[in-house]
Amino acid sequence: MTSVLYDSPGPKAKARNWIYSGIFVVLFGLVLWWALSLMGEAGQLEADKWSPFVTDSRVWTTYLIPGLLETLKAGALAMVIALPLGAVLGIGRLSDHAWVRAAVGAWVEFFRAIPVLMLMLFSNALYAPQLMDVPSDTRPFWAVVTGLVLYNSAVIAEIVRAGVLSLPRGQTDAAKAIGMRKGQTMTYVLIPQAVTAMLPALVSQLVVILKDTALGGALLGFAELLSTYRQISANYSNAIATLVAIALIYIVVNFALTTVASQLEGRLRKSKKGTGAVLGAEEIDDSVPGANTAAGA
Repeated sequence: MTSVLYDSPGPKAKARNWIYSGIFVVLFGLVLWWALSLMGEAGQLEADKWSPFVTDSRVWTTYLIPGLLETLKAGALAMVIALPLGAVLGIGRLSDHAWVRAAVGAWVEFFRAIPVLMLMLFSNALYAPQLMDVPSDTRPFWAVVTGLVLYNSAVIAEIVRAGVLSLPRGQTDAAKAIGMRKGQTMTYVLIPQAVTAMLPALVSQLVVILKDTALGGALLGFAELLSTYRQISANYSNAIATLVAIALIYIVVNFALTTVASQLEGRLRKSKKGTGAVLGAEEIDDSVPGANTAAGA
């Protein structure tokens, strides 16, 4: 049995895959055993290092939960702004007007080329009291959000552009044949179909946004989840245990995000098993000869 991309593995290939998988599991087990041995020798596996996460509620109520809420708040706000902005920029890169493509292209290439951390630092300096009246206690938050929006909107714009260009040319030609204008074609035909193709890349970028909030905690004093590592490890002398706990929280949150996105993608694919968009009579450009006839057909 074959697929579009590759031939299905035969008995020998399956045997090799099982051997390679077994070797990987053994190597991973050895590395894990070596790491645990080092932690044990350093006393990092002692119960008093891990018990605060179970016995002392202040670890959660004072540090981890407030930090997680700040991470989610900054990440969610950045996503809400960056997604529509990136979609608009991506569509702008496909404009028929050269000046629009040039302006949007310059914006996208500029902010995509600059590290997100530099954008955060620049935003933090921009929001200084000498330039803008932003309260000092919220300045790190807004600097993180601004940097994430500027960088990720540029990346999302390229995802949108690539998603639209990946569609068959016949979709655009068919829309033109029934009299649809460029905006109608993009709104009713191309974007709805491209969303399904773009969704995995968009979800990956949303996960990146959530994780990149940690950069603000490292250098700007933003009280996000990872920044709580310093306070917890200082109070309980359990640096390794704290990092493991924070890592597990990131894994759970990002797994929940990707799970929801996967379910959404599945529903979109099921709902789009038809042949394409259906147009109402009011959406047809009457100025094109034969448009109504084509639509009626």
